[in-house]
Amino acid sequence: MSRFASFVAIDWSGAKGKRHKGIAIAEARGDSAPRLVRAGHIWSREEVLAWLLNRASKEPTLFGFDFSFAPPIVEKGEYLLGEPDVPRTAREFWAYVDRVCDDEDLGAASFLEVAHRKHFYFGIADGVKADFVRFRQCDARLNAQGGRKTASAYDAIGAAQVAKASFSGMRLLHRLAGKIAIWPMDPLPVTGSAIVEIYTRIYLRRVGMTGTKLRNRASLNLALEGLGSPPTRLRFEPNDHQTDALVTAAGMRQLATTEPSAFAPLGLTPQIARSEGWTFGVL
Repeated sequence: MSRFASFVAIDWSGAKGKRHKGIAIAEARGDSAPRLVRAGHIWSREEVLAWLLNRASKEPTLFGFDFSFAPPIVEKGEYLLGEPDVPRTAREFWAYVDRVCDDEDLGAASFLEVAHRKHFYFGIADGVKADFVRFRQCDARLNAQGGRKTASAYDAIGAAQVAKASFSGMRLLHRLAGKIAIWPMDPLPVTGSAIVEIYTRIYLRRVGMTGTKLRNRASLNLALEGLGSPPTRLRFEPNDHQTDALVTAAGMRQLATTEPSAFAPLGLTPQIARSEGWTFGVL
């Protein structure tokens, strides 16, 4: 049984602006079906930050965010190749990203589009996409287990890209550092809340689903059943951001309560923990 009172999954957004329809928050607690937090609300990223800090102060909660907590560095030795003054640990890199960006609401477009534009792929005009993309060690492990190739933090185009969300997320992590444990950059604390990186596809694969986006109650409840959760009682058809959050909250709960290696996955070394991090659920 997990020591956490609840499991919260946050479907994040790196889009420009102040309010983001792409953000959804879901909570799973006890043996109940996961529920959406403020289902009709359009969140700002700073609102999420304030809500999380308040919630973490009330009870031990495991929070999950669906963005890369750091770019890959183990393979090449640098986050941004050829940039001599860029830090080489995740925590220092978060501070660097936050310092460089002046975007509203923890945005990071100026980092990707101006300050370090040459490192990110925005389309065919940039050349060959393969020359930009690199992957972390946990991504390689997931792919070796049969997972679909994950997105690269340097790919900034298309619906599946994670660059915008990840670099805005790193600004969020910088604001949370020292206030809440961020695993695996921090060890899992004996008490209190913690934050982990999440990936919905892991939980869909665990129940034998293809990993495609879920956009209705029927497919959502089928996934929840496979994760040992009661069905939701939504009175509307959810969007894919909401289903991602609901499935992942239930998946986090199941993993944390049933899998002894959840926080000690094979392949996670102290160096990787400090520099690249790890996705919760890649075992």
